[in-house]
Amino acid sequence: MNGDQLPFTFGPGDATPDATPDAAADALPDAIPGADRPRPAPTPGPAPAPADPPFRVEVTRSKQRKRSVGAQLVGDTLRVAIPSWMSRAEEAHWVAEMSRRFARKMSSDRIDLTARAASLAKRYGLHRPTEIRWAGDMTTRWGSCTPDTGTIRISDRIAAFPDWVVDYVIVHELAHLHVGGHGPDFWELAHRYPRSERAIGYLIAKAGEGDAD
Repeated sequence: MNGDQLPFTFGPGDATPDATPDAAADALPDAIPGADRPRPAPTPGPAPAPADPPFRVEVTRSKQRKRSVGAQLVGDTLRVAIPSWMSRAEEAHWVAEMSRRFARKMSSDRIDLTARAASLAKRYGLHRPTEIRWAGDMTTRWGSCTPDTGTIRISDRIAAFPDWVVDYVIVHELAHLHVGGHGPDFWELAHRYPRSERAIGYLIAKAGEGDAD
């Protein structure tokens, strides 16, 4: 296990370590503060709304809501509440953003990361992490590993990807519990996963589509 204090990250280009505060996947906010007037219309988020979300969207404009946008999933309806003064463009932005967040949350809920990591670690002869969890604040990488603590974080952006791609990202981070960096020793471990090359190609393609910055 490498003694480096910095986490090893995995994403398009394997960027610098993620310094953003941790955020568990089940801690999605139901309100977005900072919608104070006046301000320019928001730019599109890092990913578009799902093309076919598993819910319908209902928008409510409220004069009482001054500074935030809220959303709540009730049955099969996502109820989005916005301030009454927002423009139609801003409304469309927040509907897309909240739809994207809730669709991603529903996708990540289907996967038990702890059980999946334990199974993959046993199958490919790798260390088990002390903790593995979804992270909602990782927009430039697919996962990160801190060897000193044995902690792995997986971006919830991949929750809707095929299971064999999710498994590869987990194995990639498990390999970092043994080897830091991306030298030959590391890839020897990561390539124990038989579909690693195909998964890497899939992730590169998704990065090119804008699924990661």
